[in-house]
Amino acid sequence: MKKRIITVVIVVLALAVAGVGGFILYKNISNQNTEENYKKISESYVAETTGAQDSTVKKKNLPANPVDFASLRERNPDIYGWIKVKGTEVDYPVLQSENNDNFYIDHDVDKNYAFAGSIYSQMCNRRDFSDRVTVLYGHNMANNSMFASLHSFEDPEFFKKHKDMTIYIDGARLDYVVVSAYIYDDSHIMNSFNFSDDKVYSDFLASVLKPRSLSSNVRNGLTLDTDDKIVILSTCLNAGDGRYLVVGKLKKQTELQKSTKN
Repeated sequence: MKKRIITVVIVVLALAVAGVGGFILYKNISNQNTEENYKKISESYVAETTGAQDSTVKKKNLPANPVDFASLRERNPDIYGWIKVKGTEVDYPVLQSENNDNFYIDHDVDKNYAFAGSIYSQMCNRRDFSDRVTVLYGHNMANNSMFASLHSFEDPEFFKKHKDMTIYIDGARLDYVVVSAYIYDDSHIMNSFNFSDDKVYSDFLASVLKPRSLSSNVRNGLTLDTDDKIVILSTCLNAGDGRYLVVGKLKKQTELQKSTKN
């Protein structure tokens, strides 16, 4: 009887280990496939920005948009932006579901289940980044994909040397300067503050410039006031509860050609 119990326990443990191993293998393969898919999307829908943004459209005399939003919308109308963060691996489309705030936490650009998810915003934010505060979410993946490489900003030297992030939307290029990067708690930022109130917004901006955090980097010489618009990139920590935030201040918005199908 005792030998039979031991045998059953060994079998159960073996099955458990096999199950965990199988899940890890599946997750790794899924993540790899998702990342390869995003690279193909970038190659298919995004032109080299050098030269592309300098070309002009005779009709409107506007710079061309390197992102083919018309084709991306045909693929999935939830795709409304593209984000690049200099010095990191962040080079992805930005999505927003019309009826499920967190749909893209575990779905890819084609609305298929994907553990790595997508870069996305929630319905509380407009799709033109005209809100005072826009929050974009992305996973902290082990293969350094999605928003994982934002953790590079924890290094003071990296933070000092890298300050630019760019977001493309249909009809505009938005250039941001990275103001600060720090560990935050797990509060939902957009639900926790009434940013339409100038005093609330001013106080929040003050906290961005002087984070109460054990790990933070802040760019010297920059200021924030209630006329500024910011974007917050939010991802998980490498360990423990809370979020890692990289905050960018909009410094320039350039009108671009609207994307249309030929």
